[in-house]
Amino acid sequence: MPSTRAIAVFAVLTAAVGCGTDPGTGLAADYTLSLTPATLTIVRGLSGSTTVAISRTNFTGAVTLSLGGAPVGTIRPFSPGAPTGNNSTLTISVGATVAPGVYNLVVNGSASAGTRSTALTLTVNSSGGGSGITTVAVATELSCALSASGQAYCWGANGNGRLGGATSSETCVDARFGISNPCSTRPLAVLGGLTFAMLSAQNGPPCGLTASGAAYCWGLFGADTTAPTPLAGGLTLAELSGLCGVTTSGAAYCWSNFGSVPTPVPGSLTFATVSVGGGQICGVTTSEVAYCWGSNGSGQLGDGTTTDRPVPTPVAGGLKFAALSAGWAWTCGVTTDGAAYCWGGSAYGALGNGTNTNQLVPTRVVGGLTFTSLSAGDGHTCGVTMSGAAYCWGYNAYGQLGDGTTTDRLVPTQVVGGHAFVGVSAAWTVPFFGHTCGVTTSGTVYCWGDNFGGELGDGTTTQRLVPSAVAFPP
Repeated sequence: MPSTRAIAVFAVLTAAVGCGTDPGTGLAADYTLSLTPATLTIVRGLSGSTTVAISRTNFTGAVTLSLGGAPVGTIRPFSPGAPTGNNSTLTISVGATVAPGVYNLVVNGSASAGTRSTALTLTVNSSGGGSGITTVAVATELSCALSASGQAYCWGANGNGRLGGATSSETCVDARFGISNPCSTRPLAVLGGLTFAMLSAQNGPPCGLTASGAAYCWGLFGADTTAPTPLAGGLTLAELSGLCGVTTSGAAYCWSNFGSVPTPVPGSLTFATVSVGGGQICGVTTSEVAYCWGSNGSGQLGDGTTTDRPVPTPVAGGLKFAALSAGWAWTCGVTTDGAAYCWGGSAYGALGNGTNTNQLVPTRVVGGLTFTSLSAGDGHTCGVTMSGAAYCWGYNAYGQLGDGTTTDRLVPTQVVGGHAFVGVSAAWTVPFFGHTCGVTTSGTVYCWGDNFGGELGDGTTTQRLVPSAVAFPP
């Protein structure tokens, strides 16, 4: 019969095993994290990755990984997110709105054996240098692009001076309406000698933002403003979308036209980015929470109702977003782990969830793809995945989905050609004509879809069902 002392020792050993201590070695369950590499340098619009190594001692459980300190506008999934093995890959995609600089990040692990962390240094550069194109932005029968050196180019219909003061002897005939307009079927440099760091064209005149935060627009409706014109009010902006912008302090402002003085958005929220839609405006705060306001007849505000809202209203679901894109009557967003969600009107399948049914709250885009960015137009939506593949869905009568057909798609469909894209831009065109442009990792621009105004930039007015290279000047 065992003694009382032996029973007590056995009880202590049993308790130790239950707490994760190895009875053979007496060592507690433990793990540490390390990174290879521990520093990343990424150009805005591109991605980089690091391997997370998990060194385990008497511990085989899952470690849930997260990243702390990342700037808004970054997509940062771990694969796997809760490894039971010894490795995981962290991929960071840096959005175009992320400010250049050095960011001190922390990779965190949480497990039954405790919490651990290790440091990661992220350096964000504005461009990789050279003369290639870094950004593309499109609007009704118009496309614009920004080079690594900050030169803006535009092509397409030139009504109201939308090519930024540049002119061409070309005339484009729109057979649908029997009208002709001055145009350029090839890119022309925007005049004025300004160097831009950001470009916007969707749902408004084409605009550029300088490195010092000064906004300029051209081709103002009814004004024939051919040269870039400064925004009234003297604001210093960090981000620009249509007729709204975000200051360097995170305050959102909007204006009725480019000659009017910007008005602050009601409330005390601090925004990182905004996006202007057909009747709604949406933004992501510095805490990565999505808010929308304005028209809500199709549920495009994502608050579970169809009630219009005059002030920023939280989007339902509690998701953390890196960026939003407001379309004609719907809104899409990509979360910090690269998941795509859309809500609002679903005509022609613009929400990408396999149906034509409106959704009043964020609904996951089907297919399980991991996106770095999304662009919602007026009939279709496009996005770029972590691998650089472009996918589009929705209205496709003019080939704006780039899949070689004119068939509408209810789910993401890959753009043909095998190109590796940095970003894509889906055009606003009423009523639903539309085109799409994208810029590749090599700085080459491709466009596809409607081309009556020369907006595809390939030297023709021929509609394209697949990506066609834009003919930039040498």
